[in-house]
Amino acid sequence: MPRAPVKITASLNAHAGKAQELLALLLEMAPKCRAEPGNLRWDIWRDIDQPERYVLDELYLDVAAAAAHRQTPHYQDYLVKVPTLADRSALILEAVAIS
Repeated sequence: MPRAPVKITASLNAHAGKAQELLALLLEMAPKCRAEPGNLRWDIWRDIDQPERYVLDELYLDVAAAAAHRQTPHYQDYLVKVPTLADRSALILEAVAIS
């Protein structure tokens, strides 16, 4: 079975007065996530119309790399901290073949 990339898109809506703390957490995560062996991309986007909303754009080599990401100490720490800072939803996606 060939490797297929996995994309994760997470949307984070900061709680009132928590946008700066949320951004600081995300900025702290970026170099750690980007250094993971199976990581191909890890970017932070901010909503132009709602600056307290951030989107994480992540791309991993395959399902195993995405699963390994979710086991890292920095991701586990993020999971503990983020509920006090934001409402979060995430999509774990696979590409659809277009012929």
